[in-house]
Amino acid sequence: MTDRNQFLDDVNKIVIKIGTSSLTKQNCDSTKENCSIDPTFMESIAAQVSELRKLGKEVIVVSSGAIGVGLYELGIAPKPREIPIRQAAAAVGQSILMQYWSEAFSKHGIKVAQILLTYEFYSDRVSYLNLRNSISTLLEYGVVPIINENDCTCTNEIEAIFGDNDKLSAMVASKIDADLLIILSDINGLFDKNPKIHDDARLLSLVEKITPEIESYGGDPTSFKGVGGMRTKIKAAKICSMAGCYVLIANSKIKDVLLRVLSGEEIGTLFLAERHIQKNRARWIILARASGTIRVDAGAKAAVLGKNSLLPAGVVKVEGNFDRGDVVRLECEGRVFAKGITDYTSEELMKIKGAHTDEIEGILGYSNYSNVIKKENIGIIEN
Repeated sequence: MTDRNQFLDDVNKIVIKIGTSSLTKQNCDSTKENCSIDPTFMESIAAQVSELRKLGKEVIVVSSGAIGVGLYELGIAPKPREIPIRQAAAAVGQSILMQYWSEAFSKHGIKVAQILLTYEFYSDRVSYLNLRNSISTLLEYGVVPIINENDCTCTNEIEAIFGDNDKLSAMVASKIDADLLIILSDINGLFDKNPKIHDDARLLSLVEKITPEIESYGGDPTSFKGVGGMRTKIKAAKICSMAGCYVLIANSKIKDVLLRVLSGEEIGTLFLAERHIQKNRARWIILARASGTIRVDAGAKAAVLGKNSLLPAGVVKVEGNFDRGDVVRLECEGRVFAKGITDYTSEELMKIKGAHTDEIEGILGYSNYSNVIKKENIGIIEN
């Protein structure tokens, strides 16, 4: 038996994905009767997240269920094929879902924020940069971001792209540099056979690498309420593995499942990641190709080495052409000492270099960020 604590002790940023089947009541049947949202379950999640935050963990929730809740509210049979109906159901269900989440977290003095995403968020560099900064700011203010796909504006993306938000949660986790993605569903984890057919099916506690054999274990969706079968969860684990993020699949009905998982209990299936290669974001930044150079003064260098953000006041010179989201070199007195992901283009930096933060808007006519590079987006090369 593997000691999970050796993998989970350094986990700080956690994405929790909750499937539709977990959010609705147990006595939901194929006629959709009594298939309403389960506030008790949501309150349990909020209580556990509150405890995780007290332990210093940052938590982001990816919540499915908007379409299902909307269908129930509208009195529509499950799984309608018409996209407009699903869009309408999502629009109705989204507000109801957020109301329940808000009420659940408010009991612990925690505010929540809704973030709706479409497929384009991770194909456009600026979009995901803005997403990462938005989530980072919310977390700094003690707010729990609750993310869902923007189903009411999507067309073919509904279910076909993300699969009950499994892929969405993996893309979010990879883009915000999460340490762990916990996928809660109505299944206990990954088995080597279908446990509903084979009595000798074995639950895999640890998956060190996703091989073709592991992928073959992914079955078809088994729950009519959710569309994210094991196959989509394995795909999510592959995405996270490349980003250095662990994935754990567990049954949402287990009492205090989040707290017990983080304490190292052998619950569900833990997928390891290529953390020795890509876990350390700073290492990725250092190894990435630089699109330009930002020369800074000694004060700015000292601030960056002291784990602070780079401000425009410390910028002396800008070299090269680069966009927001590009990796750039940080140079002082002829030596490159760090690399970072810039929040301003080279053209913008040419105008605001040497300026104080409160002068940015007057120079550019707008002020997107107070920092040129946020501290979490800097990799130190040498002191």
